[in-house]
Amino acid sequence: MSTAHTSVPEVLAALKDVSYSADKDRLVTAAREAGASDEVVKALRGIPAEQYRGRDDVARSVRVDPDSDIGRTAAQRAEQAREGGKPGLSQHLREEPKTPIQEEFDR
Repeated sequence: MSTAHTSVPEVLAALKDVSYSADKDRLVTAAREAGASDEVVKALRGIPAEQYRGRDDVARSVRVDPDSDIGRTAAQRAEQAREGGKPGLSQHLREEPKTPIQEEFDR
């Protein structure tokens, strides 16, 4: 799955009329109804299928152009570095180290 060439502010602008908690399908539908670009809809289709409690949850989950400014503080960047992955990369798409049991099954 490729990264959508949009930004977090664009995605959130398309969701300005959404009442939370909302699931992924509701967010995609709301963006389409708001006339969002194909890139915004693509970014929303790439988020995990779960309930989102607010705009911050969506902002953390959406995959966007890595060059976009998602406004992270130094503490957030440090947490990102500890957890791995790239800014804007959804948690479910990050590679995690295999457990010893998983390594054994791969043999």
